[in-house]
Amino acid sequence: MANNTSQHILNTSANLLGFCLFVITSLHIANKIETNYIDEFTSVVAVFLTFSCIFSFVSIRTSNQNREKQFESIADYLFVSALIGILIIILLITLNFIK
Repeated sequence: MANNTSQHILNTSANLLGFCLFVITSLHIANKIETNYIDEFTSVVAVFLTFSCIFSFVSIRTSNQNREKQFESIADYLFVSALIGILIIILLITLNFIK
């Protein structure tokens, strides 16, 4: 294995994907019309996390060292982008409750 971070990315991305789905479900149950942009942004972050899971899984399963590094790098960048997105979601939810 190139760097052994793929296993951690896969585990953490799957857990954070559950967080995103929880946020989407909570917003639908609360029936908050003004949080529609949070719902849409959370969906985009969930897609990033899903692709991060896929690329990290493929990185673990491949036997080609170059592809392993490439897939792991893609998974890493998607994961960091999703983390930044989750930070923005948390800030938007916090600002929405402060109003």
